[in-house]
This record gives sequence, C-alpha cells and structure tokens, in this order.
Amino acid sequence: MQLTEEVIVDMLNKLGSYGEDPSGGISRFLYSEEWVQAQQFLKEEMEKEGLTTRYDEIGNLFGKFEGTKYPDETILSGSHVDTVRNAGHYDGQYGIITAFLAIKYLKAKYGQPLRNLEVVSMAEEEGSRFPTAFWGSKNIVGTAKKEDVAGKLAFDNGIPFEEAMRKAGFDFRDETKELRKDIKAFLEIHNEQGNVLEKEGKSVGVVQSIVGQRRFTVELTGQANHAGTTPMGYRKDAVFTAGKIITEVLTEAKQVGDPLVCTFGKMEVTPNVVNVVPGKVLLTIDTRHTDKEALVSFTDFAEETMKRIAKEDEIGISIDMWMDEDPVPMDENIVNVIANSCDKEGLNYKLMYSGAGHDSQVLAPYYPTAMLFVSSVDGISHNPDEYTKPEDLLEGVKAMAASLYELAYKE
Repeated sequence: MQLTEEVIVDMLNKLGSYGEDPSGGISRFLYSEEWVQAQQFLKEEMEKEGLTTRYDEIGNLFGKFEGTKYPDETILSGSHVDTVRNAGHYDGQYGIITAFLAIKYLKAKYGQPLRNLEVVSMAEEEGSRFPTAFWGSKNIVGTAKKEDVAGKLAFDNGIPFEEAMRKAGFDFRDETKELRKDIKAFLEIHNEQGNVLEKEGKSVGVVQSIVGQRRFTVELTGQANHAGTTPMGYRKDAVFTAGKIITEVLTEAKQVGDPLVCTFGKMEVTPNVVNVVPGKVLLTIDTRHTDKEALVSFTDFAEETMKRIAKEDEIGISIDMWMDEDPVPMDENIVNVIANSCDKEGLNYKLMYSGAGHDSQVLAPYYPTAMLFVSSVDGISHNPDEYTKPEDLLEGVKAMAASLYELAYKE
C-alpha cells in the first residue's frame, strides 16, 4: 500500500459525507443518525483491513491489529468523530483517518507488530449537541459520570442525553470497571487550528505541552444615569472602568509575551442604549499558558488590577473564575520518539505547544501521551473553510506511521 495524498483526501471526503451540510461544511453531532453512520463506515473500513473492531458501552469505536509478542501492550491512536456545527473536514476526523491509514501502511509493509496497534474513533469531544465535552476520552479514563449528563437536553431538538444515546444503541459505562491497563502510549494528530506552522513554513508540529486555561466572568456595577444631564465628574460609568481594565490587562499580557494569551471575548452592557450612562458591564476573560505558575501569576495580576481600578472608579465588582485547568505536558519519551521519527523521515517539523484543548489532555494523566499537528492554512478551524494542504496531510500520516513503527515494532 502506498501512502498518497489522493488516498487521504478521498477518505476524508467519504467520512465527511456523513453529516455534510449544503453549505459545504459538516454537522455531525453525538448520537445523531449521521454520527451512527460515520462510526459504521469506519467500522467497516477497519474490518476490510482485518482489524478486530468493537464499541465500548458509550460508543467509542476501536479497531485492533494484534501484536505477536506483547499481547497485553497496546499503542493507541486516533481522535474524535463528532464535529461542531458547520465544521470543516479536518478537525477530529483527520486524526482518525491518519491513525487508520498509518496502521494499514505498516501492516502491508511490515506485517504484524510486536505490540497491538489500535485506532480509536472517539464518540465526542466538542460538546456541540449536549452541555458536555470530552465524553469519549473521559469514558476511556473513567472520569465521565452518569450524573454529569443524565437529564441534559440536546441543544438542537431538546431530546434527553440518555434517550439519544440509547436510540443510537449505547448506554452508560459500568463505573465499577477497572481502567484499561494495556495502553502503553496514545498518539493523536490534529490540524493545528492556528497559523504558527504555516507562518514558519513547517508541515508538522510535535506538541510538547497543552496549555492550561483560566476563564473568568467579571461583573462591574456602576450607576445608570441620563447621558445628557450627568456631568462627567459625577458618573459611575461601568464601560469606562471596563475599558481601563481591558487596556491595562492586555498591555501587561503583551509585555509578558508568548506563550501567554489573554482574551476579553464577550461584553454585555446594561442598559445598552445610546442615551444612558452604562450602569453594568459583564466581561469574560480567557487566559492560557503552558506553565502553571506563570498562568497563576498573570491571573493574580489581572484580578488585583481589576479590583484596584474598580475601587478607584467607585464601581462594584464581582469576579468568578469558573475554569481552572492546569497545563498538560506530553510524555517526554513519546515526544522524543516522534521527533526522532520525523528526523529519520526527513520531515519538515518543529517542536511546539498546543493553545487549544484536545482529547490528549484527558488521556495524558493516565497513559503516556503525545500529539502531532499539521499546518492549517490561515489558521482557520471550526469552519467550512478549514483547510490543510494535501502535501501536509501526507507528511502527517508519514510522521504517525514512523512513530507507530518505533513504538509497536521495536523492542
């Protein structure tokens, strides 16, 4: 079997036909008819190649190529099959296809490995249909709980989570079962969803760490008043205070520099009319860094700054940190295996970090885990215009195949 651009693109298009939107994107939500069809397509493709397939209780699909010497050791690779609404053709499904094609290539060229090679098509990562995320990977590591989703309604049609799940043929995991002990490594490849690789002229990224995230909701409370009759010196203008906070915090973020990022992504102004001094502002803040101490240090600065400015302006303030996720380092040994494999193959790559969350961050605390990226044109993602050049798709499959060879075929 030859690894070619045409083979990769053809399989992307075939899988992308399940849930295809008239606009050209893909909408394939957890436990939907399109989701069931996509998983069945992948199952049939795996079985054509002689892989042993199975679903777990919640709908993660696995295809295994048995090892000859270490049957209790598995090298797992793959990604998630669900999408956001009107997604592109690469996020998630490229990772599944790459894992499958890499195993197919290795099977044809080298025969059976010493350790099991297994591809996984994870049930869900995006949280696009129900108010949950990482349902697939969290069930693999045993952190998903029935009470987290029971009774939750679908965003699209209001159907309860468990009804949709059972209609698709699945059910809740037996939470008394032990975790899998055979997984010796997990590898995930993904389109970058950023433009670092493209800007630097690289095809492949070897991910060393996934950023930690802290997210806040901030409410500023001043006093709504007449825009014409309230002198500037007498105002308690919540927007004025918000502007000062945004300017000072983002200026500091720019001074700190990469890999810190900080985003004020949402602002709600009350009463939000042209002739009233704004009495209330709701802000959201998203901060990310690869280093936990640096993330905490910056967010401490941001909180102190917001409180100080609010006090100076006589504005009430409440701060709610509703997300606090630590950075997740990738396994150093697996990262080295991937980097050395890229060197041997002569691939154009760089070591980097991931600024977005992925299933790998869920699996990494339990199993040795590492990620690869392929270049994204203009960094566009979660959009029908998402695109990776075929030659870069091929480089990603080569990197995956070479890495799986080192992990599964070598002593």
